[in-house]
Amino acid sequence: MTQQLPPRSGLGLKPQHFTEIVESRPDVGFFEVHAENYMVDGGPFHHFLAQIRENYPLSLHGVGMSLGGEDALDAAHLDRLHCLIGRYRPAVFSEHLAWSSHRGIFFNDLLPLPYDEGALRRICDHIDQVQDRLNLRMLLENPATYVEFEASTMSEGRFMSEVIQRTGCGLLLDVNNVHVSCTNHRRDPWQAINELPLHAVGEIHLAGFARDADGAGDALLIDNHGSSVDPLVWQLYARVIHQIGAVPTLIEWDNDVPALSVLMAEAGRVERTLSEGLSISEFPVDAVA
Repeated sequence: MTQQLPPRSGLGLKPQHFTEIVESRPDVGFFEVHAENYMVDGGPFHHFLAQIRENYPLSLHGVGMSLGGEDALDAAHLDRLHCLIGRYRPAVFSEHLAWSSHRGIFFNDLLPLPYDEGALRRICDHIDQVQDRLNLRMLLENPATYVEFEASTMSEGRFMSEVIQRTGCGLLLDVNNVHVSCTNHRRDPWQAINELPLHAVGEIHLAGFARDADGAGDALLIDNHGSSVDPLVWQLYARVIHQIGAVPTLIEWDNDVPALSVLMAEAGRVERTLSEGLSISEFPVDAVA
C-alpha cells in the first residue's frame, strides 16, 4: 500500500548508510531515491531499499526524463519507471524543469530552457504523457540556473504556474535552487518564491551550494549538493513554512556525503522549523551557520 509523505524531514538515501539505516531505524519521516539508480532487476541497492521501504515512505526523484527536451520522451525509460513505481509504491514521484538529452545524446546534466510559449507547450505535453503512463500526479522541481534566455517571454514563476494549471501536476519547491538562481541573476528570492504556485507544493528540497565567481567577478553560486544548508536558505525555508504550513522537506546531500549523524542533525533543524512554525525573525541563524 502506498504511504503518504508525512510533513516531516526526509533524507536522500545513500549506499554508505544502507546498513546503518536498516540496523538503527533513524527517526526520520521518509527517504528519497533517484529513480535511475534503481532501474535494474536486482542487486544490493534493491536488497536494501526493499528493507528500508518496509519502515519508511519513499519519494522517487527522477533526474533523466528530459522533460524540456525537443526529443520525444524515452518510452523505455518510462516503462522502467512504471515498473519501479509498481514495485515500491512511492508516495511521490518528481522530476525537473530541465532537459538533458538531444538527438539521442545524453548530457548528464540538468540544462535550462527558455520560458516561452513553445517550451511551455512542450513541457506540458511531456508531463501529460508521464502522468498518463504512470497513472499518478507528479511534482515538477524549479531549477537552479546560471544563464537566462533572451527568448523568454515570461518569468519562471509564471511559466511554472502555467504548467501546473494546464497539467494538474504539483510543485517540488527547491528553496536552495531559488536562492542560487536569484543570486546569480540578481533578483529577490522571496519575491521569486511568491511568484511560484505555492498552493501546489507537495515537497520541499533543501541543499548546499558552492561559491564561485563569473567572468566579471560577480558572485556565482553552484547547486552542488555537497555541503550543509546555508543560513540564508534556512531563513527562506522558515518563511515558506510560516506562510504555507508544514510540508515534507528533504535534505539533499549528494556529493562529499557525510556521516548519517550529520544528515540527522540537518533533519533535526527541519523538524524544529516544521513543528514550531518559526518565522524569519525567530529562526536561530547562528545555530546553523
